[in-house]
Amino acid sequence: MSIDKNQNTTILPALALRGLVLFPGMMLHFDAGRKKSVAALNSAMETDQKIYLISQKDVRIDEPKAEDLYTFGCIAKIRQILRLPGDAVRVLVEGICRASTISMLEEEPYFVAEVAKCAEKKPRQKEVFIQALIRHVRQLFEEYSALSAKIPPDIVMTINSAENPGYLADFIASNLPLPLEDRQNIIEELNPIKRLEYVATLLERECEILNLDAEISEKVRKRIDENQREYYLREQMKVISSELNNESPEDEEEEYNQKIRTLKAPEDVKNKLFKEVEKLYRMPSGSHEATVTRNYLDTCLELPWGKYTKDKINIDAAQKILDKDHYGLTKVKQRILELLAVHSLAGNVSGQIVCLLGPPGVGKTSIARSIAKCMGRKFARISLGGLHDEAEIRGHRKTYIGAMPGRIITAIKQAGSSNPVILLDEIDKLGSDYKGDPSYALLEVLDSEQNSTFRDNYLEVPFDLSKVLFITTANTIETIPAPLRDRMEIITLSSYTREDKFNIAKNHLISKQLKKHGLKASNCKITDDAIYSLIDYYTREAGVRKLEHEIASLCRKAAKQIIAGEKKKVVIEGKDLQELLGPRRYKPEQILVRDEVGVVNGLAWTSVGGELMQLEVAVLEGTGKIEITGSFGDVMKESARTAVSYVRSRAREFGIDPNFYKTKDIHIHATEAAIPKDGPSAGVTITTALISALTQNPVLRDVAMTGEITLLGRVLPIGGLKEKTMAAYRAGIKTVFIPKDNEPDLSEIDPLVKQKVNFIAVDNVSQILKTALVYPVNSKKIQGEIIPPMQNVNNNEVKVISQ
Repeated sequence: MSIDKNQNTTILPALALRGLVLFPGMMLHFDAGRKKSVAALNSAMETDQKIYLISQKDVRIDEPKAEDLYTFGCIAKIRQILRLPGDAVRVLVEGICRASTISMLEEEPYFVAEVAKCAEKKPRQKEVFIQALIRHVRQLFEEYSALSAKIPPDIVMTINSAENPGYLADFIASNLPLPLEDRQNIIEELNPIKRLEYVATLLERECEILNLDAEISEKVRKRIDENQREYYLREQMKVISSELNNESPEDEEEEYNQKIRTLKAPEDVKNKLFKEVEKLYRMPSGSHEATVTRNYLDTCLELPWGKYTKDKINIDAAQKILDKDHYGLTKVKQRILELLAVHSLAGNVSGQIVCLLGPPGVGKTSIARSIAKCMGRKFARISLGGLHDEAEIRGHRKTYIGAMPGRIITAIKQAGSSNPVILLDEIDKLGSDYKGDPSYALLEVLDSEQNSTFRDNYLEVPFDLSKVLFITTANTIETIPAPLRDRMEIITLSSYTREDKFNIAKNHLISKQLKKHGLKASNCKITDDAIYSLIDYYTREAGVRKLEHEIASLCRKAAKQIIAGEKKKVVIEGKDLQELLGPRRYKPEQILVRDEVGVVNGLAWTSVGGELMQLEVAVLEGTGKIEITGSFGDVMKESARTAVSYVRSRAREFGIDPNFYKTKDIHIHATEAAIPKDGPSAGVTITTALISALTQNPVLRDVAMTGEITLLGRVLPIGGLKEKTMAAYRAGIKTVFIPKDNEPDLSEIDPLVKQKVNFIAVDNVSQILKTALVYPVNSKKIQGEIIPPMQNVNNNEVKVISQ
């Protein structure tokens, strides 16, 4: 296969050597087992038995590519091939000349390379210098052979008789246990004098290593008895460690003991650490057990045993910090100030575990940071989202490989204080599997009666967590186990109103993002109209996280315009948003343009706040089927069936054909059908829509309602009233019906919402029907109930019956 293009270039099959280098004029034995290598050898044997041997850079690569090979190698002639059991072969080759890779022509089924023969450079030094260098190298090799005692006599004889400097360098390199990189450097050096000088440097290094090894052996031999082999090996390891680290085991033991004596830890903890130091001294310093013990001691000594920061609580200053960092949240701030006041009087806050509950983006994490700032304490955050291994809380036992303390102890070490403020973020998103339930591991952490002796599995000694102020955050309380929930005091953060978001953006977010993007108020301005447009048309959330992202996007675009020289000052108005951010992503929740039959505004709670949900009921000719669409959950389906049964029981009072359930099909539908919906609070909404559809009386378009209904028409309380009323306010609702039992919850409603929306508390659905339905003028009243006529009426002849 050898094809000469010119005198110095040839194409040969190539074989990658692993950890070996062949030199010209040298013989080399090696085994070949890779398919590419065997194929290359077979190809060479079929032609002139010449093959190009190059070394791979990383011996760990089983199937090297062209880029994994060095560019210098040796052209060799195959002298002998011996087939071994299996597919492997044993090869004897002889180096012919150095060569460099011009290009790798093929990689499959074996390497084929175009190589250039490399001729040695003619030395320019005088003959006297060359002879002196050869003599110096021979002396170094004699010194090395005396120290090594592993060099055969025939090799020494060959070196003493060699006169060619290039051959001498290659011969010594092929017989020394040199690293692959050093051998490769030698094969790549074409100047024989430089090559021999490099070999002399390597010989000096090897002699120095052997001398040091002899000194270590001599020191060890003086310390031990020859009959105690185990003790001999241990002492030898200690001496090697001493030579490397310039530190004796006795010094290390004393250093650890001194650190333990200065710890402000309990005596039982100190005694445990002293025992670990004693065990460490008896272990071989390089053993795995010694490394584990050393890491354990370092971890324990890094913990802030008995180190406490002094609280600096000033209620007025704390109020200013909270007002500066957070807009609104009056009740939350009041509760925090109460907590700080109690701590200032009592001296500790043990037993008070605060859980900040609210939708994403309302500032739960930043409130925890503000609490730490108000108290003058260190702050550490632990993210619990997706955590499903109990060992993440309690730590792993140190017998396991890679063991480490749990996240609680790690947070203490990170804070550098034994009384920090630790935030347990997203506690409602803890998982569990066969490794245990981390939520139950937190029971000890959050229990003031137990956490004074919290025992991490890695430490194996108690650590006092009673002075730590734990604050947790959650988006929903339903997924928190009851025992864990019982240990926490819930502080609810509601979603922000439109005005809240506007003020937060104007006073906090815009200035923050301008600074972050290198802008100033003098060269970038976002108008009030633009902020309101961002809130209404580009975000739909309870908090302000996405709003901040959109403001950051506007700042980036403004920065680009300023840097590009398009504008010196960028003023972003509401009309510019579609050009900068694209089409509007959301349409504001709006009520219908006119009163409709069978369409009622319901109110729903979601994790990002409240939403307006329209329920529609259509009555069709049929056989009494009930069709429910819109991704209703099981509870909502039960509410729909309850509503139908209630209407059937009072059909005559409402002027409805009592046999409607036999002759009519009823279709109940909720808008935004792709979103799953569940819960009992839509009961009154479904009932009102059903009666409207059966009586053909429209429902006022600016009325909304929420409440659970019973078979007797009673209206039962619901949850999430604050968020639901916020959704009603955003949509332009004028009147909201709420359960009578939820009337005390109106104190939690935003003042702006109470000012704009009229709330009517009811305990029976009939009270809703009086106000929500639009009745014809010729309707009759019987016992305070409205009985509409069955015939069609003119929609213009209506009046509103108010309660």
